[in-house]
Amino acid sequence: MTNARFVLAPCELREAAAFILQHHRHHRPPQGHRFSLKAILDGRVVAVAVVGRPVARHQQDGETVEIVRLCADGTPNACSFLIGAVKRSARALGYKRVISYTLESEAGASWRAAGMSQTGMTTGGAWSGTYGESKRRLNLHPLCPKRRWEIRL
Repeated sequence: MTNARFVLAPCELREAAAFILQHHRHHRPPQGHRFSLKAILDGRVVAVAVVGRPVARHQQDGETVEIVRLCADGTPNACSFLIGAVKRSARALGYKRVISYTLESEAGASWRAAGMSQTGMTTGGAWSGTYGESKRRLNLHPLCPKRRWEIRL
C-alpha cells in the first residue's frame, strides 16, 4: 500500500495518446474522446484515463460514457484513483452510467476498488461491419473475450 497523494488534472488527447503509446501493454491510443484526465505524482504523470462515447452501438444511449483507455506506469493505486475521478466528472457532466472493458485475463482489482461491478462478458472476435471486402477493418487490438464493468451514477 502507498500513501501517494495524487493530483488530478485535465489531459489533452495528444498528451494522453503519447502516454498510452509509451506505457499501454496491448492497445493503441483512441482516435477521439469526450474528456481525458491524468494523475500526477511528485510532478510527473503516472496515469491517464480517456473517456469517450461507448464503442458498442447498443450502449450509446446519450447517458453513458466509456473509459476507452486507462493506462498507468505501474504506480500503485493510480488506476483506481482515476476511475474514481472519471465517475465524479461524468456525474458532474450529467452522465448516468460509466462502463469499460478489460481483457478476460485481467483481474479487475482497480475497477472493483473504485466501486464498479462486472456486468457481462463479450464474445470477443473481430468486427465485420458492413463494409464489404474492399474495406476490411484492421484489428490491432486483442480479439479475446472481455469483461464489461459498469457503475450507475
